[in-house]
Amino acid sequence: MPDELPVSPALFTSAAPNNLNQLSVRIYHSIEEFESPCRPAVTVGVFDGVHRGHWGIIERLVCSAREKNCESVVITFNPHPRLVLGNAEGVRLLQSLDEKLARFSEAGVDVVLVIPFDASFANIDSSDFIRKVLVDIVRASKVITGHDHMFGHGRQGDFALLEEMGRTYNFEVEQVTAIEHCGRMVSSSAIRNAIIEGNLEMANCMLGYQYTLTGKVVRGNQLGKLIGFPTANIELLDKYKLLPSNGVYASLVLQGGVLYRGMSNIGTRPTIDANKLTIEVNIFDFDDDIYNETLVLKFVHRIRDEKKFGGLEQLKEQLSLDKERVKYLLDKDYQYGNLK
Repeated sequence: MPDELPVSPALFTSAAPNNLNQLSVRIYHSIEEFESPCRPAVTVGVFDGVHRGHWGIIERLVCSAREKNCESVVITFNPHPRLVLGNAEGVRLLQSLDEKLARFSEAGVDVVLVIPFDASFANIDSSDFIRKVLVDIVRASKVITGHDHMFGHGRQGDFALLEEMGRTYNFEVEQVTAIEHCGRMVSSSAIRNAIIEGNLEMANCMLGYQYTLTGKVVRGNQLGKLIGFPTANIELLDKYKLLPSNGVYASLVLQGGVLYRGMSNIGTRPTIDANKLTIEVNIFDFDDDIYNETLVLKFVHRIRDEKKFGGLEQLKEQLSLDKERVKYLLDKDYQYGNLK
């Protein structure tokens, strides 16, 4: 199997587009600029990861909009509310905003309203949010919500309040039940835990796509090239993105619109006592100069823990074994259609 892979559109869905104008979705970045020619179907949430659980809500949203011959509107927030509400310590996200917008576009959403989340907005009462945003500005004809969605100051708004105010302001309300997939209830928290534990298979199963990191290629110490495994060192574009646990991973690498196979390493490179966390990837059969260019890493399998070897020769031997293991696993995935 070649190391340069044919690219299915599905492999792009979790990656941020190079240009948001490429997306089919219409994007507004403030309440004031929002407009819609009809009374749309609406859903509201942070939607970190836009995973399979969210997908069920968005599918109902899009279907409801078509039934009503109106637009589908997702209302989300940026930055993540936890970054504003004084508990930002340890916040790690599954997606950047651009990645999230790309996923909404793939789902067929017509409009995304990204509300700037600040301390002032955080103090809006849930009833006021319904009246001032959903009714007065968005003019919702239907609101679709998840099974446990809470909103407004102090998270006091819930499905019961939406039903009550829907009767007053003439909009329908629908609640989508929780989604179980891969033997677990799907949630952003469950996915984060799986990624931290190195269980990429479970995380990707709940996400519905390979978990990704996007970054710029920066110069490293060239050690990989010296031992026959040149690597691209990655500087993340979003500092709040969740990192998988330290270790070696079978990865897909998207660069310049072409998808390659590779093996990634996250860690401190203990064999050379680097003591600095790095993200690097050895792209198979690839030798282009890509400094300062953007790479998207898609994590497919965790191969092993990072470990300290007795010297560079032992490290080289292990990397050769790792590469064969990665090729075997990705070949198998490709054979069974898991990467299409």
